[in-house]
Amino acid sequence: MEEVEEEVRQMVEQVKELHDSATSFVSSSSNEELSLRKRSSAVDASITRLHSTLLSDKHLDPKLFDKLEEDLQRARCMLADGDTSSFLPSKPQGRFVRMFLGPVNVRASRKDIQLKVKEEYNSYRDRTALLFLVFPAILLTLRSYVWGGCLPAFPVQLYEAWLLFLYAGLAMRENILRANGSDIRSWWLYHHYCAMAMALVSLTWEIKGQPNCVQKQKGVRLFLQWAMMQGVAMLLQNRYQRQRLYTRIALGKAKRMDVVWGETAGVDGQLWLLCPLLFTLQGFEAYVGLQLLRTALTGVVAEWQVLICGILLVVMAVGNFINTIETLMVKSRFKAKMKRSKSRAELD
Repeated sequence: MEEVEEEVRQMVEQVKELHDSATSFVSSSSNEELSLRKRSSAVDASITRLHSTLLSDKHLDPKLFDKLEEDLQRARCMLADGDTSSFLPSKPQGRFVRMFLGPVNVRASRKDIQLKVKEEYNSYRDRTALLFLVFPAILLTLRSYVWGGCLPAFPVQLYEAWLLFLYAGLAMRENILRANGSDIRSWWLYHHYCAMAMALVSLTWEIKGQPNCVQKQKGVRLFLQWAMMQGVAMLLQNRYQRQRLYTRIALGKAKRMDVVWGETAGVDGQLWLLCPLLFTLQGFEAYVGLQLLRTALTGVVAEWQVLICGILLVVMAVGNFINTIETLMVKSRFKAKMKRSKSRAELD
């Protein structure tokens, strides 16, 4: 019994020593982490200050300006892409994340975990892009050859429930990516919120059948056709634009946590394919919204859900168009700057 008592006493002493060692380690780690956070914030502020100084100096040689600006951009990417990024001040988490998860910190402490979050987001987009194309195609095919030109309510509502799940998943993942340093524009989060609201409202929309179901279901049919086009655009963006993003990351012109989405445009060869498709999509989305508004206001399907869905589609189409134009203008200015730099280099 005395031996057992002695072992218990020694075990208690070991636990106390281990506890004291762990407390000392956590305290020293916290102090070192605080020091690194201060230094990282100071360096980030210095980069911002130097960039502002460069922009305000009108007498600086253009060639030197381009070189210094490129060096600062590389330094910023290095700061944001390395392990130092976990010590930078994090962006405030959106209300959407707090609403579902509460006041939980979703910022990963290690870069490899952040990159896994991005890989999972890309994988989710790849899967949903294919379903975005296949799901409405199946519904429209069955409507033409099986259901006699009229869509039953349940399959359409099942698709709308899937859309709600899709956009909620995208919004959650993109909020988490933004908290971890991604460059996702605020508009695309608002776009997903609008799409979620539209899907939720459309779930309560009674799908009218016979008589005259062709006229009553015109808006639903047009929306399914638009969704097929959106699926094709998403597949093209996932394939081409991601390759371009990897190139920009390798050149130090983008961060590893950056992602592509609907406002992003590719290189010259891709612009000829993607931009007409994006503008066509946005125009068709606005057309579908206006058709729904016309259907509601003329009394063909006089339900408030039709009116709300029409307004949301028009708002999303206009917002997408404005963001695409803004991105193309940024790219145009960047290309003009690169041409000037190249011309100066050839003259020298």
